[in-house]
Amino acid sequence: MQDQHSPDNWSLETLAIRAGHERTFEQEHSEPIFPTSSFVYGSAAEAARKFNGEEPGNIYSRFTNPTVHTFERRLAALEGGERCIATSSGMAAILSTALALLKSGDEILASRSLFGSTVSLFDKYLGKFGITTRYVELSSVEAWEAAITPQTRLLFAETPSNPLSEVVDIEALACVAHRHDALLAIDNCFLTPSLQRPLALGADLVIHSATKYLDGQGRAIGGAIVGKHQLLEEVFGVVRTCGPCLSPFNAWIFTKGLETLSLRMNAHGQNALLLAQWLDSHPAVEKVYYSGLPSHPQHDLAKRQQRGFGAVLGFEVVGGQAGAWSVIDATRLLSITGNLGDVKSTITHPGTTTHGRLSVEQKQAAGISEGLIRVAVGLEDIDDIQRDLARGLDALMA
Repeated sequence: MQDQHSPDNWSLETLAIRAGHERTFEQEHSEPIFPTSSFVYGSAAEAARKFNGEEPGNIYSRFTNPTVHTFERRLAALEGGERCIATSSGMAAILSTALALLKSGDEILASRSLFGSTVSLFDKYLGKFGITTRYVELSSVEAWEAAITPQTRLLFAETPSNPLSEVVDIEALACVAHRHDALLAIDNCFLTPSLQRPLALGADLVIHSATKYLDGQGRAIGGAIVGKHQLLEEVFGVVRTCGPCLSPFNAWIFTKGLETLSLRMNAHGQNALLLAQWLDSHPAVEKVYYSGLPSHPQHDLAKRQQRGFGAVLGFEVVGGQAGAWSVIDATRLLSITGNLGDVKSTITHPGTTTHGRLSVEQKQAAGISEGLIRVAVGLEDIDDIQRDLARGLDALMA
């Protein structure tokens, strides 16, 4: 008879609070922090067994730490993955994945609408070691299919994209990848497992910048990769050897952040939809990019594969870069910063910040216009957010 009280039957909200924590002999209620670099053994024989992998246990906090393991187990449970490997940042998660699963001569096929640092990593650094990257339109599964070559080993996509909220059919893209013996990795940073579970749709790997919504309050830097045990064992080898590890304190922060993940993501999404609707009616706004709007080209797809639309939206204003900068500079409440995922609303000009290192051609291909503004909608009162943006937007029409 199936145990209804088993973690296998817990809802996502319960997993976010309870999964992954194994109480110590102290019987603590809240998850403990283990701020130690190393661990001791009862004998030389025990140390040898653990170092040789004959016996499970902690060895060195670069790759075995109880607090980090708690975060990994909890996030794996939320994503529906067999295993999770935590890293020092989201970019470290992408790098570790590439180092583990790719070799010289292999090819990455990626969406054009990627975070600027991801493009730099793929082109400038992985390219030095003979790993090439080509880019296609995110939303067109046909474009992905047509672009695959025998050398393609990894398909990499952010969905929704940053900052235009483009969406790809994950299930269809997974079929394309597997038909060509390639892996599919999905950056799930913007939605988190609360609103989207790529592994259930056929993806092989889920990448996270835990810095964003998994924490939710802008307190710490970290990343994670979730997937099947066999694939993650290769990634674990990179983290163990190369050292892009997550600190125990940051792991504890992310673990506690997960407890309120669903509540926060739902509230973020409610605010973002209201703001997108308001922006869509403002005369100084030429276009709004948010998959929660029925006018968005992938709105129906987003409704089908997501439980919500997230907190990040983009909008183009009249006046190009000068107009965008004047709106940003007129804000008093929103924080002018390239970061996102915070309870505090943030605003930035992607063309000169998050995507500033891209070439003109790359920006054009990714839809990063001079008048584009990105807002990551926080948990302040929506009326206050709108009034703060209205100051600059109204001035554009004066």
